[in-house]
Order: sequence, then structure tokens, then C-alpha cells
Amino acid sequence: MKQLSAGPSVGHRMAARQLSRCLATKLCPAGVIGSARLAARHLAGAPAAVGSLPIIRRSMQRLAAAADVITAILAQPETSAAVAAAAAPLPAKLSGAEIRERFLSFFESRGHTRLPSSSLVPEDPTVLLTIAGMLQFKPVFLGQAPRKVPRATTTQKCVRTNDIENVGVTARHHTFFEMLGNFSFGDYFKKEAICWAWELSTVVFGLPPDRVWVSVYEDDEESLLIWRDVVGVDPRRIRKMGAEDNFWASGPTGPCGPCSELYYDFHPERGTGPEVTLDDDSRFIEFYNLVFMELNRDAEGNLTHLAAKNIDTGMGLERMAQILQHVPNNYETDLIFPIVSKAAELAGVDYATAAPAAQTALKVIGDHIRAVVYLISDGVIPSNVGRGYVVRRLLRRVIMKGR
Repeated sequence: MKQLSAGPSVGHRMAARQLSRCLATKLCPAGVIGSARLAARHLAGAPAAVGSLPIIRRSMQRLAAAADVITAILAQPETSAAVAAAAAPLPAKLSGAEIRERFLSFFESRGHTRLPSSSLVPEDPTVLLTIAGMLQFKPVFLGQAPRKVPRATTTQKCVRTNDIENVGVTARHHTFFEMLGNFSFGDYFKKEAICWAWELSTVVFGLPPDRVWVSVYEDDEESLLIWRDVVGVDPRRIRKMGAEDNFWASGPTGPCGPCSELYYDFHPERGTGPEVTLDDDSRFIEFYNLVFMELNRDAEGNLTHLAAKNIDTGMGLERMAQILQHVPNNYETDLIFPIVSKAAELAGVDYATAAPAAQTALKVIGDHIRAVVYLISDGVIPSNVGRGYVVRRLLRRVIMKGR
């Protein structure tokens, strides 16, 4: 048999991934290895007439060799880590309401004042609707209004329609969503924000640490060092990314800054090699964004430093619910699925057995009805212009999908 090299070859990695997938489906590789070796031992004591049959002997030799290869692959650090991560127990299930309360209570216990959500109709003239949790604090970040508290935590109603065609198609896109956030107005900065985010994610919500990956802005060496050296995240699960992914702003002008994002890994058995990309929606979901709000962009695109270094974070409630409720998409969480189920009942359709196109239509209905209810409750009435047109468009799409 060919001697294994010190590091896993491409073939070995492929074998390791296949093995890890078996683990994830509760198959025991130790049983496979044991069976192979047991078969080889039985062969040694078999009657000569049986053992001499070439096809049987070759099969047994290959089986025994396979057991040795599997054992060697399992012993390699990268494979061992992937196998352990895949076998780790999933976090406990929590309802959407429990997730919301745990987040807010966590930051209250760390000196944050719990503040109410602002309206979906913003005071900011640069945006049509409230699109982020930081919007109500934008004047504070810009120094245009005094801070009322040094730290705050909120759950903010948000509506975005720029990805409306992806609603119901992907596992995570919505028009209406809740953004859980913690904010610092010139009080604490990167180290505290990063350490608390890790504690919240892995201790309060119980996410297995080996399933959490991190991205940092490509020029933000400080954040990378905090994640690696202070928090202790394996460098193989940290990725540097460019401005398109890791530099956040609420619009073309205004407060902005580099950010660091946390991703949940649904398939750790696929390994931590350099070829892994956090853009793989079949494997990862970004659930928490930490924005280091220290810059301001003017109409010409120039960046200047704000008077204070601030923290603006956002955790998608629907995304965390998908993770903690162990469902395949945000729509099947307790935040949205009751609406989807009612729509299916009214249509005389069983969601579980419906065709993919029908399931997508039901997801769109669930999402859009939720958005319309919140918009109307904040005083936005269907019309032909502005915010009213958003409501009208959503209602029309609900009717279209219902047909």
C-alpha cells in the first residue's frame, strides 16, 4: 500500500470529507474499520478452498487496506477537527421570542440601556424606510445630537426591498426583518464588541465554537488579532474580505466603517482548507455583523474620522432562529411559518408535500404579509407613490403568488 504523506493529499481530503459526511449522518467509521479488520482476520483462518479464490482474497486485502487508510486520515489534525465539529451536539432550540429576550438581557447585564424600536418611517430624509438598527442613532454618530446613554440595545423593525426577487427563493432574504443590536456611542470599541459577540453566540446561544467562522475587513489587522489571540478562534476559520463584504454603510453618505461578521457553519465536515469560501450559501449563514463606526463619507466619497469611535452591531433574528430551531430556512421558523401554514390551509395545500414552486409562493406570501402588517401599523397606507407604493407592490405580489 502506498505510504501516506505527512500532509493529506487531495485524494485523502476527498476521502476524509466523505467519511465526515458519514459521521454527520450518524454512521460510525469505527464500525467500518472494525468490520474491515475483522473480515481480514476471518479470511486468514478460512478454508484454503475459499481463501484461495482470487476475487475474495483481493477484496479482503483491499478492505483491510481501506481500514488502514481511514485510520490514518482520521489521525490527521484537519480531519480530526472536521469530524469532531460535525459530531458535536447542536445548540438547544429556542423560540424567536426567547432569542430576542436573551439578546437584550445579555447586553442589559453589561450596562446597555434597552431602548424601543423606532418607526419604519424614518426621520432620516436619505432613506425611504428604516433599513437598519443604527438609523435612529445616526445623528448621535455624526455628532449632530447628544448621546442620551453611552450604551444601548434594541430590536429594530426593518424593511428592505432591494432584494425582493430573492424573497422565497433563498433561505434568508426578506423584506421585513428584525435586527437585534448593541451600540456604543464613544464608550467601548472593538475588543469589547468582539468578545461579547463571541460570548453571546457560543455561551448564551450555545453555538458550537467550531461551527462559528469570522470575517474581517482586509486592512483591519487589529480585529483579526483580537479574534485570533484574545478570543482564540482558529486562524483557519478567519477570513479577510474586501470592502464589498466587510465595510458597512447605511447609504451612499453618512457614518460607516469596517466590520467583522460571524457565520454559522452547517457543514463543518467539509473542512477548513483555504479553498473554503464564506459565500457558499449551502454551507454558511452570516448571522451577526459588528460595525466599527468610526468614519463619515461625504457626497464626494471622501472619508473623514468621526468625533468618537462607535459600535453598531446587528444580529438577524430570523437567521438566528433558523440556526437554533434547526430548520432549513428562515421561513420555517416560528417567526414566519404560522403565516405560511395559514396561507397553505386557505389554499388547500400541504406545504410539506407541495411542489417547490408552490412552497416558494407560500414563503413570499408569509414574508410580504408580515411586512405589510408592520408598515400599515406604522401609518404607511397603500398608494401610488413613495412608501405607500411599497405597500401596494407587496400586496400585489401576495395576490399574484396566491393565484
